[in-house]
Amino acid sequence: MSSVSQSLKTFFSPKDMSVGSPAVRIAEFAIPMLIGNIAQQLYNTVDTIVVGKYVGDGAIAAVGGAGPVLNLMFALLIGLSTGVGILVSQYFGANDRENLSTTICNAITLSAIGSVIIMIIGSLITTPFLKILDTPEGDIFRWSSDYLTVCFLGIIGTFYYNILSGILRGMGDSVSALGFLLISATLNIGLDLLFVAVFGLEVFGVALATVISQAISAICCYIKMLHMREVFDIKPKYFKLTGLAVQTLRLGIPSGLTQAIFSFAMLAVQRLTNSFGDAVMAANVVVMRVDGFAMMPNFSFGQAMTMYTGQNVGAKKYDRLKPGTVQGTAMAVGTSAFFLALILIFGHQLMWLFTDTAELVEMSYGMMCILAAGYLAMGVTQSLAGVMRGAGDTMTPMWISLLTTIVLRVPIAYGIAFLTRSPELPLGNYRCIPISLLISWIIGTLLHLIAFKAGKWRKNLTEYGVK
Repeated sequence: MSSVSQSLKTFFSPKDMSVGSPAVRIAEFAIPMLIGNIAQQLYNTVDTIVVGKYVGDGAIAAVGGAGPVLNLMFALLIGLSTGVGILVSQYFGANDRENLSTTICNAITLSAIGSVIIMIIGSLITTPFLKILDTPEGDIFRWSSDYLTVCFLGIIGTFYYNILSGILRGMGDSVSALGFLLISATLNIGLDLLFVAVFGLEVFGVALATVISQAISAICCYIKMLHMREVFDIKPKYFKLTGLAVQTLRLGIPSGLTQAIFSFAMLAVQRLTNSFGDAVMAANVVVMRVDGFAMMPNFSFGQAMTMYTGQNVGAKKYDRLKPGTVQGTAMAVGTSAFFLALILIFGHQLMWLFTDTAELVEMSYGMMCILAAGYLAMGVTQSLAGVMRGAGDTMTPMWISLLTTIVLRVPIAYGIAFLTRSPELPLGNYRCIPISLLISWIIGTLLHLIAFKAGKWRKNLTEYGVK
């Protein structure tokens, strides 16, 4: 084998994060992950840009209004993906081929079951949920319904991409998942333009483009896994559900519940947002799309910290956890600060990508500025939560999320809206939406710091570590 071929094989192979410099290993994982997360964020962003330019601001509101309903149904996906990632990273770190193979194949079986459940339930709840959210009747309601229906019917591609790419990352291979995602993102952009600009399929077209693109990503991930026989086995006997499936769900359910809790809170806030009218709905969608990019460093390093911790726990190299936590958190905050500076400097230009309405641009940029400081705080939150999850403590981040999203954010948002009512603003000030989010982020960071120092997550090392 030539040196070039060997180098390429190493580059696209699983990586042992239990050896070498913690900062280097975390960066090797997080940077491809960051690029991949940015590419994934392009799915929704391009959808929004295309419908905004070719359909109108009402279509932007429709795509964004569908988001909380999708996120609620994806709670099972998030939970399963988290549980699989933790076990895969630990068994890979321990070189336990048998349990690694069983975990991976059990996850594939669970994914098939989960996809069917979400497909059925999601299709049934679409119309009732849109009515509960006070989604405006007419085009916005119809577009939101179309978007959700297509996404739910095509959920299997989305489900398998997230699970299979999570398995690859659990073994330290974030590069392959990145490559497949970049191909898919490029395809998604082309299909968006084809279905909307050429065929005139409106919001239905962008949903269809996303479903097709993510299905192709899933196929690519599975093909890659078939060529990883040196690490684990894919055999019929491993697809039968075992106790490891239960362990996967036990580890993942708290993260799934966290996502569900967050989604319920978002549904409540979305109802408040909808009450302010089409302009605020559209502006909030634009902010959330840009927010997705601002949050990418935090999510990427948070996932990197989960995999880093999981592999080192599996290898029983507990002494590497403290330096890894410090270095990973510092990189997360620094990268987030860089992204945030770019967004604030070029914010107006970014907003103009979504709409040609000047009022919408100014409204969106103002909301983004309110959120700015929160992104740095979230860099700390995601890194510490990642360490706790990687060590097996998935409950603590769940409880903190419950407190900050349900107990704090929703009442704060409605409270500010109530207190700012006036003859000019009968429903209150729409800025209650970003202000409530900022407050919940900052309090969440403080609670994660306290929980991390309390050290409950350390008690889980022997319970969840490979013995």
